[in-house]
Amino acid sequence: MNAPAELPPVVAISGPTAAGKSGFAMALCDRLGGAAEIVSVDSAQIYRGMDIGSAKPDAATRARVPHHLIDILDPVEPYSAARFADDAAKAIAAIRSRGRVPVLVGGTLLYFRALFDGLSELPSADPTLRLELEAERERIGPEAQHARLAAVDPVTALRLHANDAQRVQRALEIHQLSGRAASAWHADPKAEPRVPGTVQRFAVAPPPKARFDERIAARFGQMIDAGLVEEVARLRARGDLHLDLPSMRAVGYRQVWQHLDGHYGLAEAVRRGVIATRQYAKRQMTWLRGEGRWSWIDAAEPETLARVLNAVDPRPTLAE
Repeated sequence: MNAPAELPPVVAISGPTAAGKSGFAMALCDRLGGAAEIVSVDSAQIYRGMDIGSAKPDAATRARVPHHLIDILDPVEPYSAARFADDAAKAIAAIRSRGRVPVLVGGTLLYFRALFDGLSELPSADPTLRLELEAERERIGPEAQHARLAAVDPVTALRLHANDAQRVQRALEIHQLSGRAASAWHADPKAEPRVPGTVQRFAVAPPPKARFDERIAARFGQMIDAGLVEEVARLRARGDLHLDLPSMRAVGYRQVWQHLDGHYGLAEAVRRGVIATRQYAKRQMTWLRGEGRWSWIDAAEPETLARVLNAVDPRPTLAE
């Protein structure tokens, strides 16, 4: 087996949603001349049938460059950061065994943390406390419960949306069981990282705010035009899915589902979806800046691709 220093490097490309991560990753893979494979780091793209709202790469793109950890689960199935770390580590090892460069692309930053830094051994779930927290949410509402989390764990509250009931309640549960914020547990991981050898991390910076807001709105509109409402309608019609599932909490799916439930019209669903996407992008930026281990790049600058290529492998032939 190769020593870690001899392994092909791992390239991680993240950034806020709609910043252009996937396009840049494909350009990088093209320049690597068939010597790279992509590992998706996206908590929605793992699910079959969730194609449009997750911006899943199409069949032609996946034929051009092999992709991993896409369409591996049914939307009714749960998935965790720990399981992702296991799956991604196996995919990376297999890609490296073929002498290729694993290119990890996505915006689910907890997945990156689980893989690269390991996860701490958090307090076990307490079924009684969890029922109490669910009852509290029904009684005081998601915003008030989120505010309660912000009072004891502002770092975690900043990266979670009030509608993310499962994670908000889990963070409150951790604090109540241990007296310690979930963010403090995560900052002191106990498990070993899963990726030996060189890892190069790049974060794609978004354009200026006004232009980025326009891009997010246009992207959501394109998803609607591409059939997002029909996609959600098919999922909803199955009968075994509901909005409390992690899959259906994905940005865009929740808003369109609630439109189909008759809570508001399509225009309002689009407005809410755009706002939720902007909020999600803001939380991603906060996380990435807070970690400080990502090299920020401007994907629109022509020299950026050559710079990343040289970081991956400084041999002149790659950047020519």
